[in-house]
Amino acid sequence: MPDRLIIFPFGGNARESLITILDINKRSNKWDVLGFIDDNSLTWGKECCGVKVLGGKEIIKEFQDVKILAVPGNPKDYLKRQEIINRLETVNTHFATIIHPSVTVSPDSIIGYNNIIMSNVVVSCGANIGNHCVILPNSVIAHDCIVGDYCCIGSNVTISGNVTLGSNCYVGSGVSIRDNIEIGENTLIGTGSNVISDIPSGVVAVGNPAKGMKGGLK
Repeated sequence: MPDRLIIFPFGGNARESLITILDINKRSNKWDVLGFIDDNSLTWGKECCGVKVLGGKEIIKEFQDVKILAVPGNPKDYLKRQEIINRLETVNTHFATIIHPSVTVSPDSIIGYNNIIMSNVVVSCGANIGNHCVILPNSVIAHDCIVGDYCCIGSNVTISGNVTLGSNCYVGSGVSIRDNIEIGENTLIGTGSNVISDIPSGVVAVGNPAKGMKGGLK
């Protein structure tokens, strides 16, 4: 029998995650998607690809042995991802990790829980991806990289070897990060930026080459 799954919240990451899940189910009936949940009552009853928003987080209590994929986060609220996920009051073993069939994952890589890895991503040898991460399509996590918990990585991102990405970072689409770079926690790398030197914690870094500006997004 397929594993039952609820997706939280009803945002862009969640709807794109559903597409990944539908692709998985074309090959094997792995997931029974019960619906989305969202604490914003204005979303209740809306749907994506025939899957509806069932209600708020209290819906979880109505189901036994249900898995949860929690994928909040955008450039405006990425610093609150941990807080938002913690509101679900869900134990770690209830979280799902979803990996698109087209993803290349090295057998010696480490991937945590509550992660969504979308189509055509490469997770190379020795890479370590933490928990509660979102990786959008066509991105490359090269050898020996470390991606901290609660990170969001956009589409078409190239992270070269031996890069360390601190927890709770947001990497915009089209970013390139040179090898042997360290990026501090709570940092946003703007879309299309080229990172060729270390970036400290808690900044917004943009440009070619990327330069940090004091203070993250509020």
